[in-house]
Parts: sequence; C-alpha cells; structure tokens
Amino acid sequence: MEDVFTPLDCLLPSGKQKICLLILNQPLDEDLFYVLWRKAAIRACADGGANRLYQLTAGNQESFVPDYISGDFDSIKPEVKAFYEEKKCRIIQTADQDLTDFTKCLAILLEEIKRYHLQVDTVVTLGGLAGRLDQTMASVETLFHAQKMTELPVLILQGSSLACLLKGGVWHQLRVDTGLEGEWCSLIPIGGPCLTVTTGLKWNLDHQVLQFGKLVSTSNTYEPHGADEGRKLVTVKSDQPLLWSMGIRRK
Repeated sequence: MEDVFTPLDCLLPSGKQKICLLILNQPLDEDLFYVLWRKAAIRACADGGANRLYQLTAGNQESFVPDYISGDFDSIKPEVKAFYEEKKCRIIQTADQDLTDFTKCLAILLEEIKRYHLQVDTVVTLGGLAGRLDQTMASVETLFHAQKMTELPVLILQGSSLACLLKGGVWHQLRVDTGLEGEWCSLIPIGGPCLTVTTGLKWNLDHQVLQFGKLVSTSNTYEPHGADEGRKLVTVKSDQPLLWSMGIRRK
C-alpha cells in the first residue's frame, strides 16, 4: 500500500512536505502563491507564467525572481523577459511543439531536482484549472506524462480546486484532515474505464467501473463523522490511473 499522502499539506505554513513550485500562465491566487513560494526549494515559470508572477508581485518583483523561466516564449512579454534576465534568472528556450510548456517546464524541474540532489516530496503547480477547457485538459494530460517522468506526486492547484493523478494498481491513502478541505471531492476516469474501490467517502465504490457514459464520481464528499471525530483517511485503488480532485476551503 502507498504511504499516507496529505494533498493539502503544501498549503499549511507548518506543513512537512518539501515542495517545488511551477507557475503557469493563468491568474494566480495571491494567498496560495505566497504560502507556496515561501516553501518551495525551486521556483519555475512556464512561459507566460512569468507575466502572472510579475503582475502579482508588482512593486516588489526583485524579491520574487524564479530560478528559471522556460517555454517557446510566445506568451511572455518582452519587458518581463528582459527584467528577469537582468535579475539573473535563467531563460531556457524549449521549442518542441509536441509537448506543452507545462510538460517541458516540469521536465526541466525534475532534472534540477536530480542535479542538486534536492529532497523533494511534491511538485506543486499553480494554475492550470481555469480559463479555456482545452488548456485545462492539457494540464490533466501533463499529469499522465508526469507519471512516466517521476515518482513524485504532481499537484495542480487553482482557485478552490486541487487535482492529481493517482497511479493505477496500488492503494492510495489520502489524509483529509488539515482543515483546508472543502466539502466536495471527485474521482474522474480520464484515460479510460477504471475498476475502483474506495473507503472514507460518503458514496464509496466497491469494485465498480468508472467510465464516461456510465458512472463518474463527481460531487462526492467525505464520510459523515461524529462531532468529536474528525476526518481521517480516504483510500482509493483503481486498476488504471484515476484523476482525484478535491475542494479547497477558502477564507
């Protein structure tokens, strides 16, 4: 069985996860950003993600210089690129059009982790779940690439949502007791039919097949608990990779 993993530990100032941060070209959530930036061992922007960082930190950009910016640079503004170049941020051009800037930036990040022998528990991506539907689906597709690239969990956070891809064939134990969890969670069979077993949910699955056109576990929630008993664990096993998404409680 997989070790216990707490998806929202990365947002706890006192959380124990050692993370790296990857910023995409979508609106940044200010409160999420500052928590993650402070905790990250490596901070990277995928192309136009640098524009978002520059805008969010207006007036104090010099204190928030990423380790590198990568992409084909069709989105980054010239003045933003020039600013970060002046601040000695590495600018890495990646021209492969068969992969998204997210996937390419992630590949570089994983190389950096190995190069510097960093102890990292989780890769956290900020952005990727809002705006255009095709770009959201591209973000999810990167999670499939990621499972072939690394053993590290790769999370996508934006707004009130977190998404990650659970590996097939193993039990996953997810802690859901940080106090940051929203009410909803879901299991979505993006890649194809998924024979699934769960515990800890209000509507558990007992060797049921999740498949588009048949059954998809959206708008699920956690099992009811007594007034003095907090949420503890959700366990999930699927024969194929399965997308886990959950709500983030916002202030």
